[in-house]
Amino acid sequence: MSAIRSKQYYATSSLVVGYALCSSLLAVINKFAITNFNYPGLLTALQYLTSTLGVWILGKFGFLHHDPFTFENAKKFLPAAFVFYLAIFTNTNLLRHANVDTFIVFRSCTPLLVAVADTAFRKQPCPSKLTYLALVVILGGACGYVATDSGFTLTAYSWAWAYLVTITTEMVYIKHMVTNLGLNTWGFVFYNNLLSLMMAPLFWIITGEYVDVFIAMGSNGKGNLFHPVAFVAVALSCVFGLLISFFGFAARKAISATAFTVTGVVNKFLTVAINVLIWDKHASPFGIGCLLLTIAGGVFYQQSVTGVTSAPPQRDSAVSKQDNGNDHDNYGDSDEEKGMSGTFSSR
Repeated sequence: MSAIRSKQYYATSSLVVGYALCSSLLAVINKFAITNFNYPGLLTALQYLTSTLGVWILGKFGFLHHDPFTFENAKKFLPAAFVFYLAIFTNTNLLRHANVDTFIVFRSCTPLLVAVADTAFRKQPCPSKLTYLALVVILGGACGYVATDSGFTLTAYSWAWAYLVTITTEMVYIKHMVTNLGLNTWGFVFYNNLLSLMMAPLFWIITGEYVDVFIAMGSNGKGNLFHPVAFVAVALSCVFGLLISFFGFAARKAISATAFTVTGVVNKFLTVAINVLIWDKHASPFGIGCLLLTIAGGVFYQQSVTGVTSAPPQRDSAVSKQDNGNDHDNYGDSDEEKGMSGTFSSR
């Protein structure tokens, strides 16, 4: 029994580390991409297309297994895909109009809101006072960090609040879908990205972005649509989009929605470090101290929930349910990990 628990612990830890790494790098890569390729709707559509084709092609060659597409499952998953699309769309536009620091502080607000939503809507146990205190420490540290940056605008804040609302909804609702729909990990990735890709043209029309794209296509190379730097930025963004799709869904199944959200917040240290090296708009030494406070809050949170995460019969059933979905793969999870690390590299 201890050997099984130890194996599950290391598997869960690997998923969380993979998600945190992809999440941290993807924020910087997306900022780089949207700076050099100023078409957020087209950028996200290319990410969805890459992830959908990647899963479908690797499935055809036997490197992974995903659930086949059915209209019944698509109908059930469509609301979750819509919320997911809004979260990514607002995230990309936030990075378009603000710096990475602004993204971090609003991303850091989500664990507290998700914890409340988990308790109110998913009937999860109410977090302890120590857990809430840790979440408040994370929020306070992140707010202090970004308070040293004066690059705020009304447009940036509008997108930031829209992102905060959609990402909180997405965190809780997707967790519900992952728990109850019964698809395997790659099945969720396939459905999520395929349905989001189908919704992309609607948002191009609503936002009027298709006009800008057509103008850039007719500019005879004077626009940034076909620039080599833009091509590299978009390619990196698409690859990491596929990676975080897997690690994100796999981590959602392994940990609670709040722990999943905190993981994305705490591991922004790498994002900030790269941001300091690449761009000149970042926080002061005081802001760096606030970032360390955010990380300390994350450690405090992990300690406060250690006793809760070690005893779940529901968790075991979820894990066995996921394993049963891949029984015919003969250690399909291991093959999927080899496929990812060998072929690719949040999204």
